[in-house]
This record gives sequence, structure tokens and C-alpha cells, in this order.
Amino acid sequence: MNKLFTSLFTIQMLFSVNIFCQNYTSYFTGNTNNISTSPLGGICLMGGSTEDDNAMRWFLEQANGGDILVLRTSGSDGYNEYLYSQLGISVNSVETIVFNSSSAVNENYIHEKILGAEAIWFAGGNQWNYVNYIRDTEVNILINEAISERNIVIGGTSAGMAIMGGYYFTAQNGTVTSDVAMSNPFDNRVQVDGDPFLQNEILTNVITDQHYDDPNRKGRHIVFMSRILLEYGAPVAGIACDEYTAVCIDNTGNAMVFGEYPDYDDNAYFLQVNCEVAENYPETCSPGQELEWNQNNSAIKVYQVKGTYEGENSFDLNSWDSGIGGVWHNWYVSNGELFENQSTEIQCQSMSTAQVTNTDFAIYPNPTTDLIYLNSEILLEAVISDLSGKEVLRRKVRKNLNISSLEKGTYILTLSDGLSSYNHKIIKK
Repeated sequence: MNKLFTSLFTIQMLFSVNIFCQNYTSYFTGNTNNISTSPLGGICLMGGSTEDDNAMRWFLEQANGGDILVLRTSGSDGYNEYLYSQLGISVNSVETIVFNSSSAVNENYIHEKILGAEAIWFAGGNQWNYVNYIRDTEVNILINEAISERNIVIGGTSAGMAIMGGYYFTAQNGTVTSDVAMSNPFDNRVQVDGDPFLQNEILTNVITDQHYDDPNRKGRHIVFMSRILLEYGAPVAGIACDEYTAVCIDNTGNAMVFGEYPDYDDNAYFLQVNCEVAENYPETCSPGQELEWNQNNSAIKVYQVKGTYEGENSFDLNSWDSGIGGVWHNWYVSNGELFENQSTEIQCQSMSTAQVTNTDFAIYPNPTTDLIYLNSEILLEAVISDLSGKEVLRRKVRKNLNISSLEKGTYILTLSDGLSSYNHKIIKK
């Protein structure tokens, strides 16, 4: 072996190492010299069980040859060789870090790895561990900065998918079935949260669910949406995947669905409160009572899409009214039981078709302690800033806006339809 070859071999040599610390365990595969690339961004939502290879190839391609960081709270290095060498997409390295305790979020090593990653993947497991360990920590801040400032690609499977939306089922008190949730939407296992966590802008008003081919998932997802609608006043939407199925969202808001249809019946679902129904709220959503969200058999509008090998079927998350290769359904809950009927394409007034003026809505009460009622006829983006100009809350709204999470004080509410905006001073008392 000559000196030149030896030198090149030393520089390019690929390492597979294991680092153990009391708070975390690291499994590393690839080039130990971190490189910086320009990631292409995006989000990959995987429904659970075995990963869809083509969706994972898309995820790796979005990293643009950079470094892949896998975060998990259980398990070991099962992703390393799979992502590094088995999918045929060249990346600089793959590192799995297992959080052995909540104290791992204080480790500088983990902070540095987030700062150097072009892609972050959350494995399956227990989503409450992710929420409990990471939310409101330096790790949380660094991940969100990586999304917003460096355009990294992010994703997760099963529990990892569960935490990707602006709203999320925490599983703090364990999982919950549809039967239990629909019979009592306020069962203590129905733990839905909207406190800021992973800030994927396109998913701000979305709650995800996974393993959707399990018949005990769909109904609970509707319960999650009903609780969010009532408690946060948000025009909530949902994205769900069967097992072996993935939704990959690029920076334009196009959601491609990967699976193995027609060999297998792999589906993704895009759910939204049906805007064709005026004042669309559950008829009954109370502690100890069966959920009733019927609205003349039209409460929820759903676009069901088959996941294919090439991901050619898709849905537009900018408008939520058009897709390729899917079918529309109306879902509703009557006496605690979910029903599904085939339907037609949703027809709603788009944010981009009308300009907001101060006559389009009524803001009341003001001052208020929790809810501001808008009663707008069009979907608006609401941004609340403090008097220094710092943004403290952002939501898509139509009928009301929940500000109970804000401290007492005076704020500026900006309402926008995408073409024009209107500012109004509000007071939280």
C-alpha cells in the first residue's frame, strides 16, 4: 500500500462506533468528519411497522448527502446500516442517539449533533417520552431552529409521526382506542395537547395518527379533532397513514403518498372539519357522554389516497381542496359510532379568493380571558404579537381564537387572508 493510497484511505475511512454515556447511547456509522450541505427540507410521516423504502429514499435525498440523526428513547442502532448503505442513497453519516433519561437534553454532544444534522428522524416507541423529555428544552429549540433556519428534512414513524403536528396525542396516560374515546371524549387517556413542540409550519393546525389500518384508530382521531376544535377554537385538520404507508411533504406543500398499492391496500387520509357545513361543531362532546358529531352525515371531509411505489398520488396541503389519485368521503359520528360515506370534492371559499376587511368579522369579547370570537366567513391566519413585536401565537382561524395560554396583557392581533391584513388591539385579562 503506497503512501498516497494510505493517506486517502485514512481520510475517507468509514467508522462504525458506539458511544455510551449515562444519559444517552450513540451509535455512529459513516464519515466522522461532519460536512455541511444544503438540505432540501420537507417532512416524512410514516404510519408505523416496517418503513416504506421509497419514502425513506425520498427522506435521504432531501438531506442532500449530509448527516442523518436518528433520535429515539428506546431501541438501538437498527436504522444505521439501513439508512447508510441499504437504500442506495449516499449520505455522509447516520447516527442514532438513544435518550436513556430526560437529562440527555442537557448534553452538549447531542446539541452539537443537532447543529450538524441535515436530517432528523424520530423512531417509534412511546410519544410521551418524546414530549416529556424534549418539549421546552434546548434540544427542542435547536430542532426548531434547524427546521426554520437550515431547512433540514424531518420525519418520524409511529410515535415519531405522532409528534409532527401542531397538535398531538401525547399518550401521557397510555394509548386509547376508538371505542373508549368515542364513548367518552374526555376519558383521561384522551390527552391532546397544543403547546408548541415541533414547529412544522405546514402542519400548524394538524394532528396526525398512525397504524390507521387498525380498526380502532379512525374514531379516536375524530375525537382528537373534536377536542381541539372545542378547546382551541382552531379549524383543525388531520393526516393519517396505514402501516407501511408514508406521506412525504415537500417545501411547496405537496404531500406525496408512498406505499405498495396495488400489491397491498396502503392508504393515507387527509381529514378536515367540513367547511360546507355552517357552524360545524360536535352536537355532543361532553365528559361521560358518547360523541355525536353528525351534521347531517357530513361533519368531516376526508380525502383518501392510495400509497404507491413511486408516490405519484398526492394531496395539496396549501389549499386542502385538491389531490391526485384519491377519493372524497364524508365521515361522521352518531351515538359514539363512526360512519363513512363516499362524497364529492370539497367546495369552500379559499383564503386566496377574498380580501379581509374589518367588516368581515366581529372581534368580541375584548378584553377576554380565553376565547376571542371572530365569526369570519373565510379562513384567516391569526398572528398575535406582544407590544415589542414578538410573535407569541399563530393559528388558522374562522370562528374563534383561543388565547388562554397567553399571559395577561395587551397584544396586537393581525388577521390575514393571504392578500390583505387587519390589525386590532386585544387585551388578555
